[in-house]
Amino acid sequence: MARKPGTQAPRLDAIVLDDLVEGDSETLRPHDVYEGLRFDGLDISGRELSGIQFRECVFDDVRAHDAVLRGATFSDIEFTRLNAPIFSAPRAELRSVTVDGSRLGSAELYESALSSVHISSTKLGFVNLSGASLLDVLFTGCSIDELDLSSAKLNRVAFVDCTIGVLSLNHATLTNVDLRRAEFSRLDGFSALKGATLSHGQVADLASAFAEHLGILVED
Repeated sequence: MARKPGTQAPRLDAIVLDDLVEGDSETLRPHDVYEGLRFDGLDISGRELSGIQFRECVFDDVRAHDAVLRGATFSDIEFTRLNAPIFSAPRAELRSVTVDGSRLGSAELYESALSSVHISSTKLGFVNLSGASLLDVLFTGCSIDELDLSSAKLNRVAFVDCTIGVLSLNHATLTNVDLRRAEFSRLDGFSALKGATLSHGQVADLASAFAEHLGILVED
């Protein structure tokens, strides 16, 4: 009998950033393109920067509370210490991006496209990825209060050593989604779990919830 293939892990592209020059926050304008820059101690809180495009840039110690980044593009980007109680970037595109040691309270990323993205050692409150597309996305060592993936499409997505308070999967489409090393307190959208990989322990913990979802009466 042919052996079933295992869960495919995210495939992350290497980010090569050479010969960067210092960026000037005062020059940033909506819909403009910025390439090959380094920003240290950047504060864009409250600024209107819809449609802005960053390529091959490094951001260290960024404050982006209530900045408007609707439809922004981030390609070959490294973020460290990104801080935003409210992070608003719906319909954004993140391609070959790393986010490390950051803190986001409410992250509005609905209908965004994430490809080759690694988020590590980051505290996240409410993350709205409803209707988003996630391909090759890895979460490592993250704490997430609530993750909304309703109607999202996920392929090769993994959570490693992460805690999630509420995971919402209603109407999501999952392929190669590895949840084995994630701890979650509540899971909404059991019918969307096809395509996910769970550990035996997780399945046992969810047994009563599965039974309730299927209308099964369990009695001894």
